[in-house]
Amino acid sequence: MDRRSFIRRAGAVGAGAAASALASPAVAQEYPKITWKMTSSFPKSLDTIYGGAEDIAAHVSDATGGNFVIQTYEAGEIVPGAQAADAVSAGTVDAAHTCSYYFWNKDPTYAIGTALPFGLNARLSNAWFYQGDGNKLMNEFYATQGIFGLPAGNTGAQMGGWFRKEINTLDDLKGLKMRIAGLAGKVIEKIGVVPQQDFAINDIYAALDKGTIDAAEWVGPYDDLKLGFQRIAKYYYYPGWWEGGAVVHAFFNLEKWNALPKNYQTILAGACAFANTNMLAKYDLRNPQALKEIVKQGVTLRPFSQEILEACFQAATGIYADLSKSNDYFKRIYEDQVAYKKDAYLWMQLSEYTFDTFMMIQQRAGKL
Repeated sequence: MDRRSFIRRAGAVGAGAAASALASPAVAQEYPKITWKMTSSFPKSLDTIYGGAEDIAAHVSDATGGNFVIQTYEAGEIVPGAQAADAVSAGTVDAAHTCSYYFWNKDPTYAIGTALPFGLNARLSNAWFYQGDGNKLMNEFYATQGIFGLPAGNTGAQMGGWFRKEINTLDDLKGLKMRIAGLAGKVIEKIGVVPQQDFAINDIYAALDKGTIDAAEWVGPYDDLKLGFQRIAKYYYYPGWWEGGAVVHAFFNLEKWNALPKNYQTILAGACAFANTNMLAKYDLRNPQALKEIVKQGVTLRPFSQEILEACFQAATGIYADLSKSNDYFKRIYEDQVAYKKDAYLWMQLSEYTFDTFMMIQQRAGKL
């Protein structure tokens, strides 16, 4: 080998080594090693709703080559599900996968983050959070709690729950003890129901079975079938007017979120958006088959009467008016959501409602 060829090859090797030496620190800077703990408010056995946390963790790990690890824990492994927001605020955990309305007793504004009775459906929730002012306004409130939040799941419109007896009139509801979440408890209390909100998920079945409560709601057919409610309550009501499109949130400790590199914030936001879409898709696929199985086991489906729906609607709007007088955050966010909803239904009654109604008629006629 001549001297010039040797020098050229040596230079190329040296340049490659130098490039490698420069690239490694650059990659390390771009994807630093971070490990977070995320507590869920749900048990692993409810794979669809708990699965939202797993979706977030998997996407973040894949997008960072395993450098950003989010360890997920089911309810009770670190803290009970009802303490998830407090754990995030205190820094006991870095994140939580939970429903904002579980914490409405701390401040009723939390309830808007998940679903208000007679609020938004899933599609309108996404529009309000992502393209409207939903995320911005809710995070202004969450910041006062030491939290940053992102939608990370949606159940769609839920069922109205399981009842041990048939409910035909408002009088049938008076004195009835019902497990129910969020501000819906305050609404049904106005019409004579005794709300029960202190049950962990796995305790609801036992309470209904023993008669400690007379009725209970959870999510919908897929989860409810897993929990076995069809074995002990034979009346299954719809719709869940208090959860027309229940949003499941990822809560992050605000200081930890702000300390993340910008690219990690972007990756985490994208992971939450996927979890949000994927959860709804899973429920929409699995609920129909689960509902068929529930009916096969002898359960009777019943709609809430117009009388009951109207009374609950009036009770709900009265509560919102009262809360708006005393809570500035609630007032501002609620009024923004209502203003959006008024316009949104102008469009949806022409498009989605008309199309879906026609297609449902075809389905009932056996033409699909």
